Amino acid sequence: MASSQPSTTALISAYGRAYHAAHAEQKIFNDFLAREFFTSEQHKFLTENLTRAFAFFDPEGAAAVTTPEKALARFMQNSSLPITLSRARYVEEILTREIEKGVTQYVILGAGLDTFAFRRSDLMPRLKLFEVDHPATQSYKRARIQELGWQTPPQLHWVALDFAQGNLMSALESIGYDSRARTLFSWLGVTYYLPRAVIDATLRAIAARACADSILIFDYLDTDAFIPERTAPRVANMQAATRQSGEPMQTGFDPATLGAELDALGFVLQENLNPADIQANYFRGRADGYSACEHIHFARARVK
Repeated sequence: MASSQPSTTALISAYGRAYHAAHAEQKIFNDFLAREFFTSEQHKFLTENLTRAFAFFDPEGAAAVTTPEKALARFMQNSSLPITLSRARYVEEILTREIEKGVTQYVILGAGLDTFAFRRSDLMPRLKLFEVDHPATQSYKRARIQELGWQTPPQLHWVALDFAQGNLMSALESIGYDSRARTLFSWLGVTYYLPRAVIDATLRAIAARACADSILIFDYLDTDAFIPERTAPRVANMQAATRQSGEPMQTGFDPATLGAELDALGFVLQENLNPADIQANYFRGRADGYSACEHIHFARARVK
């Protein structure tokens, strides 16, 4: 990611959430505010580029559709959008339950253009929210919020941080994070793009400074995704696209050893959903072409 530009994956993720909210009859996750992050010109630019991307990654599929609208719909079904939608729902379902059990802080690591602070007015009064992201992406988001005239909730705290260089917990504590309060840490769509050493250092820092029974939720690619002869075509296309955008995927986990690895870092693995689990939970019975993505897993762990 260029240091002065917002993350391409964050922009595409928000575009996908907006597309789903506008077009899906049966919504997996309804981000009805995501469209607001784009001007008309930006939205048109992304629409045209993603429509062309379908023809690039799936020439046979593109030849079978008759309109740009149908091409875009097919691209969305076979892109990273199903991951984006299902993991967002997974986290917010757990957060809603955990608030009733005493969670009072919510930390979104790699927040991108997440709309929780403005979309979930039912939950925000009960939380202190911290959005952590690369300075360039966060600057873009904050500027757009100002342009829209949205009132930032007083419970929202901004943390501009490069995971590879900054000290996460010190940055959080400097603006009001309470290490004695039960916290839910959400780390979605990030681990794929970081070196393993940076991931482990971040997890150790959370386990060392967050209070016991705090929760960590993250999604990850399994190691098969990085073995060409085992990689599913959809994931191979996503890897090619992120390489082109300058944000290559580089790290996966072995689901069979994840529990032991998290244990060594200070966590207890509580749930480790595989693609079949995610399909059953969020995509069963759908007739619109959306399905769980191969190689993608959702993990929930607690701080010891």
